Amino acid sequence: MATKVIMPKLEMAQESATIIEWLKHEGDQIEKGEPLLVIETDKVTVELESPGSGVLSSVRGDPGEEIPVTQVIAYLLEPGEEPPQEIIEEEIERALEIPPPPIPQVDVTPVAKRLATTHGVDLGTVVGTGPKGQITKEDVEAALTAPAVVTPPGKIRATPSARRLAREKGVDLSGVKGTGPRGQVTAEDVAAYSPAPGIVGLTPLETVPLRGIRRTIAERMTHSFQTTPHIFVSLRVDMNKLEAERARLNEAAEANQFPRISVTAILVKVTAEVLKDHPWLNSTLQGEEIILLSDLNIGVAVALDGGLIAPVVHHADGKSVAEIAAEVQDLATRARTNQLTPSHVARGTFTISNLGSFGVEQFTAIINPPNAAILAVGAIRSEVVVDELGEIVVRPLVWMTLAADHRIVDGAVAAKFLTALKDALEDPAQYLQSKPLG
Repeated sequence: MATKVIMPKLEMAQESATIIEWLKHEGDQIEKGEPLLVIETDKVTVELESPGSGVLSSVRGDPGEEIPVTQVIAYLLEPGEEPPQEIIEEEIERALEIPPPPIPQVDVTPVAKRLATTHGVDLGTVVGTGPKGQITKEDVEAALTAPAVVTPPGKIRATPSARRLAREKGVDLSGVKGTGPRGQVTAEDVAAYSPAPGIVGLTPLETVPLRGIRRTIAERMTHSFQTTPHIFVSLRVDMNKLEAERARLNEAAEANQFPRISVTAILVKVTAEVLKDHPWLNSTLQGEEIILLSDLNIGVAVALDGGLIAPVVHHADGKSVAEIAAEVQDLATRARTNQLTPSHVARGTFTISNLGSFGVEQFTAIINPPNAAILAVGAIRSEVVVDELGEIVVRPLVWMTLAADHRIVDGAVAAKFLTALKDALEDPAQYLQSKPLG
């Protein structure tokens, strides 16, 4: 019996998903649990496994096509089994619904039409010289005897009036499709040409549809920056003691074959602890109410080829730094291999974006709605400073910038939180003593 492959509904509000790539081809023998295709919702990119075993058949949906949830997108057939009758009937219906291609309205004499049909001449490429542009027998004969015109690379065939109009309008003729004889660009083609705003005279390298995660990022960040008044506060943090603690923890982790402790893992742990005393930064604005949240769920931004996603470490305050390190590593791997689910990115209350691995020293980030704040962390740099004893020393310093929703907090509140976080990171031992992973 045929097994249906259905576009899944991964979250309550989801109405559709976009097919990114079919990993198998029609006719392939598929085993249950094998990766079958990659889909993208507005939140995650997911690799779907085959729901059963069989021969892949009746594949629907090309890469880039948006498919409603619960719709059948393929079948898995047993050897020798035919596609379900409903599929055959649907394909027949679709074929009947496809209208025939429109017949060009060309004014042509009967003799010229017969001659063109006999010799396979496309009347759309023939210029008529008869009354009101009617195509005559002589016009078709001229088209048959005309030498083939080869356009040299880089040279564009266009009428003088088309070139003049293009100069006046600032149109690059290389982007205009010609409808004249043998593809010649006419003045009408130039007049009808409508380039995308902002790219007049530019040659696109590639046109990429704005969809899926990229579209979601565009919509959410635009909405955030346009509707949320951001306030930014920055300071530098001395990471000397933190790095010493991290080295100690990593010695123990390696001895016990646990994941190494990253700076990000410590940031998640310490930030969650400090937020307990600064609940306004762990809140959300809902209509006319500010809701202070008890859950401390820290989103960690992960850069992907197609965008940015922030999987969430839920209840980070209740986890050890070793547990957080393992979870952050797992979430990053899932993000880069399309294994995240909506639950992995849901219910974040605060976000950390760390671009230190890219060498960025300082930056500002846009708040991830509906959060009240986001912390931007730069690269750790060794710098010469004067310590508390007046000695000149070299210390590892890092810039941190907090972006906060000014509707919820004022500058002083944001500054107090960031200062408290700085103090905690500069002496983090008390937050890192919990039991190790395992």
